[in-house]
Amino acid sequence: MRRSLLAAVLAAALPLAACDEGDTTDTSAVNAEGRQLFEQRCSACHVATAEQNRVGPHLVDMFGRTAGAVADFRYSDAMANSGIVWTDETLAAYLTAPRTYIPGNRMAFAGLARPGDIENLLDYLRVVTAPAPD
Repeated sequence: MRRSLLAAVLAAALPLAACDEGDTTDTSAVNAEGRQLFEQRCSACHVATAEQNRVGPHLVDMFGRTAGAVADFRYSDAMANSGIVWTDETLAAYLTAPRTYIPGNRMAFAGLARPGDIENLLDYLRVVTAPAPD
């Protein structure tokens, strides 16, 4: 009985640990729907909890950052020269239609059609991409 309970607890915890590897963020305030959207739609190209670039740049400390500003990531000219600062409003517009919002950018993502999805994703990203407290 004890062994099966321990196995069940570990089975439930391991996938969560893998999603937040190296993350020390208090995830009690994380929007579950936003997390699921990130994992399904964004995580193949972006890392939100570590300064690790993939096909897309990492998202750590992205709110208030100028688009195209992550060191060691090769952006399209359109993104690098956009002058956009990532806020709730600019991210919502970008996530709705990336190719229209910044024509010529290379993000291969059609966008999120449902406003609720965008709100949930932004709620999640606000928590997990925040810089670690000093």
